[in-house]
Amino acid sequence: MALVKIDLNCDLGESYGKNSSQYDAAIMPYLSSCNIACGFHSGDPLNIQKTIELALMHNVAIGAHPSFPDLQGFGRRMMHLSTEELQACLLYQITALKGMTEALGGRLHHIKAHGALYNFAAKDETTAQVIAETVKRIDPKLYVYGLPNSILRKACEKLEIKFKKEAFSDRAYNNDLSLRSRKLEGAVLHQKEAVLEQVHSIVLKSEVYSYEGEMHSLEADTICLHSDTLGSVELAKNIHQTLVENGVEIVAT
Repeated sequence: MALVKIDLNCDLGESYGKNSSQYDAAIMPYLSSCNIACGFHSGDPLNIQKTIELALMHNVAIGAHPSFPDLQGFGRRMMHLSTEELQACLLYQITALKGMTEALGGRLHHIKAHGALYNFAAKDETTAQVIAETVKRIDPKLYVYGLPNSILRKACEKLEIKFKKEAFSDRAYNNDLSLRSRKLEGAVLHQKEAVLEQVHSIVLKSEVYSYEGEMHSLEADTICLHSDTLGSVELAKNIHQTLVENGVEIVAT
């Protein structure tokens, strides 16, 4: 029996057109959970459905990946919504994904905010509270994925929402363990060696080097690989293989 367990997740369903789900099909076998776009930053109904079906076929846990309503900016632009607007956006997206998943014979496992919403919820108390309250209203048994040292974690724990500490295989960290902005050089790790080294360090040593070169403690329940990172399918295969070879069980609890 493996002494170490980790969930390997990826953001999927972010494509358009009847053939684009083939890309998700290539990466799905290496995952234990996935975060499926809800249409506000990317994805269309047909591809969302196909991604859900792929996840069910491979026994991959399904999560909703809600975003600010920002198709033009792929959900990576900050938007200042009122509390009422944000709650409505979250209810709309999460319940749509939950309903589609259930109609196809599955169940929703977790929620992971996308892009700018994810990063803002990590440091803004009001945004974090709205996400936690909305999840509890929809289904208090759902997990929420987020940064380990985030305000979102505190908001979820306060409402007794199960929280999974998420780390990233392909993103650089700042010294405060926030993610380095994609606007800056070195924000995304592209080289296979760098990605595998970071995964190994996080999963087996509970530590990570920041972009500035300092070592920091970092505990994680789930590791994310972004599907739009260059060579992500091969990276997923390599990460999966490396973890298994080191006696790690890849599983979503």
